Amino acid sequence: MKNFISIFIFISLMSFYSVSIACTVIVAGKKATVDGSLIVSHTDAGPDCRVHVMPGQFFTKGAQTPIYWGMTELGRPLGDYGDTLGFMPQVEQTFSYFQSAYPQMNEYQLTIGESTTSMREELKLDLETCKQIMTVEQAQAFALQRCKTAKEALKLITALMEKYGFRPSCAGESESLVLADTKEAWVLEIFAVGNTWNPESGKPGAIWAAQRVPDDHVLIIPNWSIIKQIDLKDTENFRASANYMLEAIDRGWYDPESGQDFVWQDVYAPVAREWATSRFWLFYATQAPNLKDWPDRFTTDPFKGDDQYTQYVEPLSLYPFSVKPEKKMSVQDVMAFQRSTFTGTEYDKENAPGWYYPDKDGKLVKSEHATPFPTEGMRKILKINRRRNVARARGEYGMIAQLRDWLPNEVGGIYWFYVDNAFTSPYVPMYAGITDVADCYKHYDKEQFSENSMRWVVDFVDNLLYLRWQDAVKDLHAARDPMEQRFFDEQKDVDEKFSALYKKNPKKAKAYLTELTIKRQNEALKLFQDLRIELITKYTNNKQGI
Repeated sequence: MKNFISIFIFISLMSFYSVSIACTVIVAGKKATVDGSLIVSHTDAGPDCRVHVMPGQFFTKGAQTPIYWGMTELGRPLGDYGDTLGFMPQVEQTFSYFQSAYPQMNEYQLTIGESTTSMREELKLDLETCKQIMTVEQAQAFALQRCKTAKEALKLITALMEKYGFRPSCAGESESLVLADTKEAWVLEIFAVGNTWNPESGKPGAIWAAQRVPDDHVLIIPNWSIIKQIDLKDTENFRASANYMLEAIDRGWYDPESGQDFVWQDVYAPVAREWATSRFWLFYATQAPNLKDWPDRFTTDPFKGDDQYTQYVEPLSLYPFSVKPEKKMSVQDVMAFQRSTFTGTEYDKENAPGWYYPDKDGKLVKSEHATPFPTEGMRKILKINRRRNVARARGEYGMIAQLRDWLPNEVGGIYWFYVDNAFTSPYVPMYAGITDVADCYKHYDKEQFSENSMRWVVDFVDNLLYLRWQDAVKDLHAARDPMEQRFFDEQKDVDEKFSALYKKNPKKAKAYLTELTIKRQNEALKLFQDLRIELITKYTNNKQGI
């Protein structure tokens, strides 16, 4: 019985790990984008895909605020953020921000993207005995409540991690954050210090390093460390904890007398895995195809992905921290990447050999059921590998933050939000200054379907696509894409109407943005409710030749 329980716990942890190591962050500096905005994105965030506006508040001097554990999880009422691990001093005034599993934008356009990363086994914690209490999502919330700029957020989050100790909440692993405002973005990587840390020791409760993103560069964080060499003399571009190198020296992971450079990524992250390198490769091979001789993984051959003799396992050093793109990026470009299923590459599960069968003339034909998201049962029957896409059928939610410094913060910050699977879901814009969101985005109970939950309705459509994927996905695009394009086309008018209202009455201007956002969110809900009817009618089993 004891062995059975141990096996059950192991399987459960591995299942959670496989779901958790799934978020992709993309950053584009303001000189690397087509419109001069700064872009930060985050896909496949935590289970609690509900989003609501947490208004700014005033507190009495000397008040304390809870430090929560469990903020990312579902199963509690909206506004219940889990168990309390401790308390810290509250500030007298907090700012408004969007609260979700990983809070991401506030009223000043300060934005935080998150990607869980891997770390050495020796740094991991026993959550039953460790003294660390500060999760990354809780630190994000504190930063959005208290900070207006990326540098302020960097200073606060690292101070919190050092004082209260970094407590990994996602698969027990390390974390990478992108802290961005309208002017600049910083990558912050945080590793735990192991189980022996005590807050009374005076030692930092985390190992961290931060690097500024060049304004004309783009980068990707695919659940892996990207910071390499650190030059603390270059204060404009680097920051690090006092123990950033000492921990490695004390543990025998780096010898300063060796004459070798200290490479942060090599020292603290284990050997990279393919679910990270595949995304590194796709991003840099498409954004900077001529920078290096990247591995050749583009193909239409359904058998190439199974040929291990053609697949190179490249060193992680091949991929830079960031790169100047050969073509400037737009929000739509980031959306397209977030929706990627590796089409046209050896990682393309939609093009796996199992989907092909011979027609009457002996020519291979792709099945109309071929999907880039084969279920576990499909993979076993058709012998399709489990390589992850950028988009995830089992995703939770994600966003693209578009930060614009030439407009008031209220309308300048656009929070393009999706739920469930980025491939299927519509991106609907919210604005930094809104005071509420539609009810359909506030509600989701994974145990009970709801007609008025955006997450459930998108998931319903996602499931119906499997009736005949190759045809049904065309219906998805025909219904969803024009609505998304209209949101982009209307943005100039939204900016102008808000600015005119703002000069006369800022309160009415914010009300306009709030009403517009709720109207669009409800429109997206109705569109997907109707799309369900269209799909089941067109592809019912009665028309499948069963």
